Amino acid sequence: MSQITIIFGANVAKRPWLRTVANPWLRTLVSDEINPGIVFSLPLPHSTMTMDSLDIAGSAQQEFVTDSNEALELKLVRCREDLERDDASFAPEMSHQVFGDTETIFGYKGLRVKLYYSAARLATYLGMTYETKIDPKKSQGVEPDEVLKPVADKLPPKFFTNIDEFVKALDKDASFRPFGELHHTFSPNSTSDSDASRTFEIYYCTAQTPGLREYHQALQTFILWYIDAASYIDVDDDRWRFFLCFERYSSAEGETRYAIAGYTTVYEYYAYPCNVRPRISQMLVLPPFQKMGLGAEMLDAVYRHYIPDTRVIDITVEDPSDNFTRLRDFVDCRNCAKLAAFQPKKLMQGFVPEMAEEAKKCLKLNSKQVRRVYEILRLKATNVSDKEEYRNFRLDVKRRLYTPYQKEDSDMKKLLKVLRPEELALSVTSREQRLETLDRLYTQLEEEYKHVLERLAHL
Repeated sequence: MSQITIIFGANVAKRPWLRTVANPWLRTLVSDEINPGIVFSLPLPHSTMTMDSLDIAGSAQQEFVTDSNEALELKLVRCREDLERDDASFAPEMSHQVFGDTETIFGYKGLRVKLYYSAARLATYLGMTYETKIDPKKSQGVEPDEVLKPVADKLPPKFFTNIDEFVKALDKDASFRPFGELHHTFSPNSTSDSDASRTFEIYYCTAQTPGLREYHQALQTFILWYIDAASYIDVDDDRWRFFLCFERYSSAEGETRYAIAGYTTVYEYYAYPCNVRPRISQMLVLPPFQKMGLGAEMLDAVYRHYIPDTRVIDITVEDPSDNFTRLRDFVDCRNCAKLAAFQPKKLMQGFVPEMAEEAKKCLKLNSKQVRRVYEILRLKATNVSDKEEYRNFRLDVKRRLYTPYQKEDSDMKKLLKVLRPEELALSVTSREQRLETLDRLYTQLEEEYKHVLERLAHL
């Protein structure tokens, strides 16, 4: 049997075409985990196949490779007319958790994967259409990829594959009412008159709330397309808490209806001796409702729920994304700016324990987050045109960033007693390296802080 040798060089990660090779036989060999320099010597699928024939076949098959992010169409369907409306559709931000790291589907032209949910009950429809399907005889016997099965495996068992049955199920949304306890009602703080006139409600639920378990099974499927490294949670654990956000609106017939807009999950960790430390695990605002301030409202709802509870030590966040970090910074800065310890005159005098104490007592913030909020609000209060004032701010931040090196210096004194000079040289970070790292970290931080200040300026 003929063989082919493939050598992946050092620039494999910089060559996107390697991750979207049309020829499916080669495509299975390519992934982000391939180490530079690795060599494959593999038997060709057919003894008569040559490298030239692979190139020709690969070129011809490229038109049968579809970006799964572009192929997938999601909808929250309120009425039958939404099925025909293109503006009711929204796309995923990612699909590698379902279709693999390459985020491609092989074997179809004009592929569309339809994943529709009824806006209230989340009845689910899964289907697909395509213009042409590849003939395995033209792809060295390789079959087209499975399309629906990878998605179906992630869905709750009861979903529709017949669009007519799904349409009939839409009628049940009319009687839907949100689960749990009404926590907060609000209208978006938006410059758009249409958004400002809309009404949203946030409901608090536990795992014992009737109907919540089944509903959450369908709701959590959205995270696969919008939260990286997403994992489904075990609702059987009674320490989980849920904050569900719904839009309340009137149908064409004037009836009150609801549509899911987003949700937040919180896990209540035990803290000795009889306290709790709530940790925000997941927050998702669905694409049709983004850029309306719903994330900030949900985070505030979590705070309002836990702040009065004397058992709560502080509220933390599990592995926050960059977007959530910006949201949290905005909400925490907005809330801390109302506290006496965070007024401009006190901010300019530097960070003091009183700030951490007041923020923890009034807002249940942990010390690390309080320090970050202080730096953002101090930058807001700093006149960056005043060289001395701006310099004092930068030094204040860099002193905090330098803390790990102070520990390193302390450890070094101990190492001096046991290491030889040549070993010691390998363990020391040079002054130039430290300064370079500090400058890079500070610049990155200031850019993050400015994004938060831009949003605060619109309050």
